[in-house]
Amino acid sequence: MKKLLQGIVKFRREVLPGYRETFARLALGQSPDALFIGCSDSRVAVNVFASTDPGDLFVVRNVGNLVPPYEENAQLSADESEAAAVEFALNSLNVSNIIVCGHSECGAMQALAAGREKVETPCLREWLRHGDGAVKILNSSCNPSTQFGQHNRLSQINVLRQIEHLKTYPAVQARLKTGALTLHAWWFELKYADVYAYEESVSQFVLIDEMEVARILERMENKP
Repeated sequence: MKKLLQGIVKFRREVLPGYRETFARLALGQSPDALFIGCSDSRVAVNVFASTDPGDLFVVRNVGNLVPPYEENAQLSADESEAAAVEFALNSLNVSNIIVCGHSECGAMQALAAGREKVETPCLREWLRHGDGAVKILNSSCNPSTQFGQHNRLSQINVLRQIEHLKTYPAVQARLKTGALTLHAWWFELKYADVYAYEESVSQFVLIDEMEVARILERMENKP
């Protein structure tokens, strides 16, 4: 807490003067380009590794960067928080991109890899069920990745599964159909602070460097 409190004072003294116009504008409304769904892990700081400014991203963070599948008649539950964020981002903010970003050394993925039934806390154990599909894919894989450990491979598979969960949302389906929305699967490698994007053409995560950025932007510009 001491660092946080001192940081607020430092921000007011050294940073805020250069951001006053930005925050004055943002007080009138927000128009982010993307919804970013990431893990609650304190080490995953998208504003740092993506050099974003206030107002650039609408952010949802939870344990394991999970997206519960859409359930039209689901009873009220904590899972509705993510569904509400997706709907708000699309219907109210009109974002044109949704990013699901996993990361290496994820505690949620380690728990899933070790067996969700072993998780002692009931709320966490129940929440992690949204990663069960990724575990099944990992266990049935005939060609496990040699570059990453099991839990990190699971983390990458989980990102792709959550993209599929997103596609169950009517609002997502409608925008994908018209080309108004692009879904992105990212993965953050903590040790080297590298960010990867999934490339369907090669069926693997590729480092986001200048060449990959050019490929992504060209593909987005040429969407039907």
